[in-house]
Amino acid sequence: MIDFDAASLLLQWATGGLLFLWVTTRRREVGLGYGWLMRGTYLLMAAGACYVGTQVIRPLLVRDLASAGVVVASGVALTVSVVRRQAGVSGQQALAEKRSERVAAMTGIDRAPTERDETRAEFPPWLDLIAPPIGVIGLIAAALHAGGPAWLAVARFLVGAAFLGAVTDAMLLGHWYLVQPGLARGPLLELVKWTGWLWAPELVLLLIPVGMWSVINGTIDDGYNGLLGWFWIACAVTTVGLVVVTRLALKERYYSAVMAATGLLYLAILTAFGMDLVARALLS
Repeated sequence: MIDFDAASLLLQWATGGLLFLWVTTRRREVGLGYGWLMRGTYLLMAAGACYVGTQVIRPLLVRDLASAGVVVASGVALTVSVVRRQAGVSGQQALAEKRSERVAAMTGIDRAPTERDETRAEFPPWLDLIAPPIGVIGLIAAALHAGGPAWLAVARFLVGAAFLGAVTDAMLLGHWYLVQPGLARGPLLELVKWTGWLWAPELVLLLIPVGMWSVINGTIDDGYNGLLGWFWIACAVTTVGLVVVTRLALKERYYSAVMAATGLLYLAILTAFGMDLVARALLS
């Protein structure tokens, strides 16, 4: 079937999360602090993958080197973003100035523009695209080492990385609206849509024999009289249900809808990880 280890899981999580960080930062709407939070978080995950892979379990050279590469690449992006922080974020500042002009026109109260160092170059979003391909190389190596049909193992590892990264970034971005309440809903809607789009291939790949279908029909004994198979089905159905409800919530105009969507994404990340990790545990 397929091996399951913490080093590969952490590398998957970091790779997918950093990929969808670029999906958000390329829009130039979300504040710099969000990028710092995400890069720091996934840098630590990749470092954890490297440590577990080299010190806890049997080392796998390509995977462990890729984990170290993700640490370096995300660290470089984080450093550049901090160094260029005075340049700000163009989209965020343009929106703030537009709203200030609208308020000034209605009330006559003119707000001073946000200070920005025009001499400094803005953070280039393409730097967030360096780490994910490095992580993909490590994930392919881990998948080929994990066993089972090579194409299926690679597909499960890569789609799983994207799926977990999308739902995690969506949940964390939802919380960022508390810090940046004027942020438009476009970035969050984009991540929620990606989570929904990736749910289907994640489901299909986990069902393909030898897969969860073998657990559901009893070919593989889960050790709990089929209970874990039903739990996996519940996680899969609930995940897509939460994605749909989240998208409906974000159609509401009130700011509280964003907080409601964030709460739903809290649940979605739990069921999404249940969908992925229960399958891996049963098939390992």
